Amino acid sequence: MITSENNAKLKEMIKLQKNARHRKKEGLFVAEGIKLVQEAARYGKLRQVLIRESLWLDRWQEKPESEIAEEFSGENRRVGVDVVPDDLFDLAADTVTPQGILGMVDMPSYSQEEILNSPAGLYLLLDDLRDPGNLGTMIRTSEAAGVAGVIMSKGTVDLFNPKVVRATMGAIFRVPFLYVESLPETIRQMKQKNISVYGTILEESRVYDDPDYTKPSGIVVGNEANGISKEVRESLSGRIHIPMEGSVESLNAAVAAAIVLYEASRQRRKTD
Repeated sequence: MITSENNAKLKEMIKLQKNARHRKKEGLFVAEGIKLVQEAARYGKLRQVLIRESLWLDRWQEKPESEIAEEFSGENRRVGVDVVPDDLFDLAADTVTPQGILGMVDMPSYSQEEILNSPAGLYLLLDDLRDPGNLGTMIRTSEAAGVAGVIMSKGTVDLFNPKVVRATMGAIFRVPFLYVESLPETIRQMKQKNISVYGTILEESRVYDDPDYTKPSGIVVGNEANGISKEVRESLSGRIHIPMEGSVESLNAAVAAAIVLYEASRQRRKTD
């Protein structure tokens, strides 16, 4: 059992929760909650588990930490498990009412080549998206809609921000993703591969269900406040918009992405 806030494992978990630069340097992030920790274990990404003492007493009291570790260890990786007093555990938890378990997890990684060579051929591109909840929801929606990969500008919020990770509900382990230095250049490369890329823009655009998404396609969603940047607009294959009634001027970014992605999914189902 960990009994001091100076414990190295606890301090590292806290730093990974709070510091994006440290997460990137170490190639690690924190999964919080039973479901996410189990998902990390299933995909062989889990390194270390911390369990809140009250949860341990409620769920695992009869088992020593070594036996609990078996639940989270895969064939090729032995995962360490430590029980932590509630007050110390709460220092590392990102939520107000902690679920009682934290996992230290290896970041998945993908190359542009493997993402763009996917036979699925449906992509979500994000231009400086800033809201963690939106990004997490989009990753989760992307999995449900059959997206082959999510491609993000370098100005997009950190995918491994604790709020993003929770909002993905485990999809972070299953949806390929990539941050790129230049989104316009990546779009040009996609077009060279005969992938049509459409941006969600109100002005001078056609209705979102008009394009043929059964062919390789990418959908760009822009920054919540400023939309799609001028440089990205100039690189697009076309512009699309979602018709709206009443006085509403725009939709939430995650909602807009879901509407277009599911239209693409609907078209693809009709051709199966």
